[in-house]
Amino acid sequence: MSPLGVGWPNAISGLRILLVPVVVALVLVQTRSASYAATAVFIGGGLTDFLDGYLARRFGSSTLTGAWLDPLSDKVFVAAAVIALTAVSRFPLWAAIIILVREAAVSILRAYMGTRRASMPASRIAKWKTATQLGAIGLYMLPLSASAHGLKLAVLSIAIAITAYSGVDYFLHVSGRVRTR
Repeated sequence: MSPLGVGWPNAISGLRILLVPVVVALVLVQTRSASYAATAVFIGGGLTDFLDGYLARRFGSSTLTGAWLDPLSDKVFVAAAVIALTAVSRFPLWAAIIILVREAAVSILRAYMGTRRASMPASRIAKWKTATQLGAIGLYMLPLSASAHGLKLAVLSIAIAITAYSGVDYFLHVSGRVRTR
């Protein structure tokens, strides 16, 4: 079955983009119940990232559209949540900058590689990056007490380390690929 002729993986990636304004609106409301709802929508949307990839591999339905739509929807989904949380002073600015700069740099790199007709599939470390970012951002969305600050910061620090490492890894991998041609 192929909803709207785009295939389930691409439809799920599109759904993730449609969830962006919902997450942002819930974060900006700044009530306890809205925070729980934002977290639930965010984690649910994050899980769709793993679902669309699984379906594409399982049913051999990888497409060129999916190759750019999936990473784009991931980046938009994470960036919007980070920006909204930072705007209401619930996420550290330094971490937001690192995440946003890495995502922008890798997006530019993907676009560049596309002009060279080369694909840039998600690396294993990038999948860990996504998982740790989702966990960290989800923790910052929750209306946790001040006693949870250490836990949130620890998970965020791991996510930031993996975020930076995976970004550098992409650039090193591509620079090796370009030089060998």
